Amino acid sequence: MKALITGASSGIGLECARYLASKKIELILVARNKEKLEEIQQTLPTKTTIVVMDLSSVQKVKELCALVKNESIDILINNAGFGLFGEFNSTDLTKELDMINTNIKAVHLLTKFVLRTMVSKNSGYILNVASSAGLMPGGPLMATYYATKAYVVSLTRSINYELKKSKSKVVVSALCPGPVDTNFNNVAGVKFGSKPLSAKFVAHYAIDQMILKNKMIIIPGTKMKIVHFFSRFLSDKAMLRMAYHFQKKKTK
Repeated sequence: MKALITGASSGIGLECARYLASKKIELILVARNKEKLEEIQQTLPTKTTIVVMDLSSVQKVKELCALVKNESIDILINNAGFGLFGEFNSTDLTKELDMINTNIKAVHLLTKFVLRTMVSKNSGYILNVASSAGLMPGGPLMATYYATKAYVVSLTRSINYELKKSKSKVVVSALCPGPVDTNFNNVAGVKFGSKPLSAKFVAHYAIDQMILKNKMIIIPGTKMKIVHFFSRFLSDKAMLRMAYHFQKKKTK
């Protein structure tokens, strides 16, 4: 088997790589940091190909698709992504457009490209790394990030349903964790508002839920499961208020 993982140089992407490598699955790891990728490549116990690429460029994503077109990808993990904190009228537009390209367009392009081959052979797994933010009606102070993750969740749900209706064995899942101990908050410019889960736990849980249980929406951790359950009884206004106060507490 062979897996393609984006955002593989740290956090959830790296832990997914380590977990799949322990199962003797060949890897294609994509990230911007060449040095980190080379270090990781030396430590993994399976054949690993590294691709140094910035997926905030749509052209680069297309180049990645061309690069792997002859590879038989059994598992795709769309993990590359980042966030940005601040009121919408003051956040940097260039960074937001890069975020949309990375969090949405790269996921969309890679999913469509790999899915077609998986459907033709009637096997394969795609894990789109979203966020608990994608299950919310919106996210004041991180408006663009929440919107990108809502797109990922909606896209995943729709594809998953289409596959089930066609009786395909291909599985497409969305990972929706709460706070995770990664470099995300440093990039976004905030600090944790609550104790985060470890990236290793989240990665192992996500892969097991996807492959062993074919779960569509994967929510790691008891706390986030409870929050998600009770959120269905709240109005959108109440959810937006909660999201605002949660993000406000994370301000550095």
